[in-house]
Amino acid sequence: APACPRDCGCTQEGVVDCGGIDLKEFPLLLPELTNHLSLQNNQIEEIFPEELARLYRLETLNLQNNRLTSKGLPEEAFEHLENLNYLYLANNKLTVAPKFLPNTLISADFAANYLTKIYGLTFGQKPNLRSVYLHNNKLSDAGLPDNMFNGSDNVEILIMSSNFLKYVPKNLPPALYKLHLKNNKLEKIPKGAFSELTGLRELYLQNNYLTNEGMDNETFWKLSSLEYLDLSSNNLSQIPSGLPRNIVLLHLEKNAIKVIGRDVLTQIKNLEYLLLHNNKLKARGIHPLAFQGLKKLHTVHLYNNMLERIPSGLPRRVKTLMILHNQISEINRNDFATTYFLEELNLSYNKLKSPQIHREAFRKLRQLKSLDLSGNNLHTVPFGFPKNLQILKLKENEISIIPKGTLSGMTKLRELYLSNNKLKVNSIYSRAWRELSSLQSLDMAGNQLTSIPSDLPESLEYLYLQNNKITTVSENAFESTPKIKGIYLRFNKIAVGALKESTFQNLKHLQVLDIEGNLEFSNSSKNKDDSEEEVEDEEEEEE
Repeated sequence: APACPRDCGCTQEGVVDCGGIDLKEFPLLLPELTNHLSLQNNQIEEIFPEELARLYRLETLNLQNNRLTSKGLPEEAFEHLENLNYLYLANNKLTVAPKFLPNTLISADFAANYLTKIYGLTFGQKPNLRSVYLHNNKLSDAGLPDNMFNGSDNVEILIMSSNFLKYVPKNLPPALYKLHLKNNKLEKIPKGAFSELTGLRELYLQNNYLTNEGMDNETFWKLSSLEYLDLSSNNLSQIPSGLPRNIVLLHLEKNAIKVIGRDVLTQIKNLEYLLLHNNKLKARGIHPLAFQGLKKLHTVHLYNNMLERIPSGLPRRVKTLMILHNQISEINRNDFATTYFLEELNLSYNKLKSPQIHREAFRKLRQLKSLDLSGNNLHTVPFGFPKNLQILKLKENEISIIPKGTLSGMTKLRELYLSNNKLKVNSIYSRAWRELSSLQSLDMAGNQLTSIPSDLPESLEYLYLQNNKITTVSENAFESTPKIKGIYLRFNKIAVGALKESTFQNLKHLQVLDIEGNLEFSNSSKNKDDSEEEVEDEEEEEE
């Protein structure tokens, strides 16, 4: 039997693996019956056609991640490989595609080269061809043949992202189910470009220059199997009309969309995820019936827009609603009156003040688990939170008072975030924490507390109090919290000797006690070196 090339692995079944062995040139005298040849991750610059032609049984040829140039890949290189199914040439230095590839080909990968030109028989006349990868090249419209897939009607996956295409290629294979054209220069989708693609399930068009003028009512209409459409990061000023009914996930974020008309979405009966963040939407630009009948729509992202209030006519079955980073200044009694199924509501970084949140606004939200009102202008904790909340975020406000009753009945609350407010020990009504019988994590970092809050619930596991003005920790501060695992007191004003070991002695579950950055180190020099090292260690761990 012919010898196996040095440093390669060969099997009796005809598999030859010469991957990653620093080959500078194509190996000579490979076993003639080789059917799978791996030459990836080498430094091969050229292929000798007569050496390749000997391997007439070759089914798989992997040459990815080499230094092949088009000059080093002669036109007749693949002519005699009448059994070749899989050709991997990604990550080389090819500038033009081979003029001819065998018609037995099933998959071809030319990604991450410098291709500017493709020929008619590169991918044409190949009835078995299923997938073609051409992303990260330098292809422009002029570099593609008129009918690139003539006689190759069974291609299912075509990836042409990150090229220089201005138009969607014509005559796409009718069997496509996945088409990637993101990161091109697309301005226009020619009439009928997608009309034959009735099996297309995923279409990626993000990061282009598409405008509403570059498409019409029928551009997408024939895509009856389409489930995933990404049009984000384009220049759309409105939602394209004529979107097909089976889309499940619709990406429209990072455009300049100002309006949602009455009938651009309502026919998409299968819509579940609608992503419209980073646009220019105002509440009055959203038609009150825009979401009517979308019974499956459960996730809506509207953050980073220009909403001045909660839009009317929200989808009735929405579960996740992200409206953070807008200009919302009030929440009225009936803004959420019909969204019974809401589970997560994010209203952070708006312009809400406590009196402008109606105390009955959340009355219907019986299923709400997570509510985020961080980064607003709240001065007090508002009334009327739903009793089933599990996570409540109120950080980065101006809260200086927690009025009596605002937290009562919230027996399912597990996490409460109140960091970076203006809370003092006496701003909190007595027994406020005790009522939160499921609370596991309480974050009050960055406030004006001078001591550990009293009446902490027995369920508490993590207590964040760093960056306050705490000077003393009483011996029974944690008597009510036997399950506590982490106590964070970094950057307070706890003096030397103010912490007694007995305070923490019975806390069997305690894993972290962070008391760095207090006054104890600056006043005592004898432990100075040790403690500074500890601080550094902890900071490294945190990073």
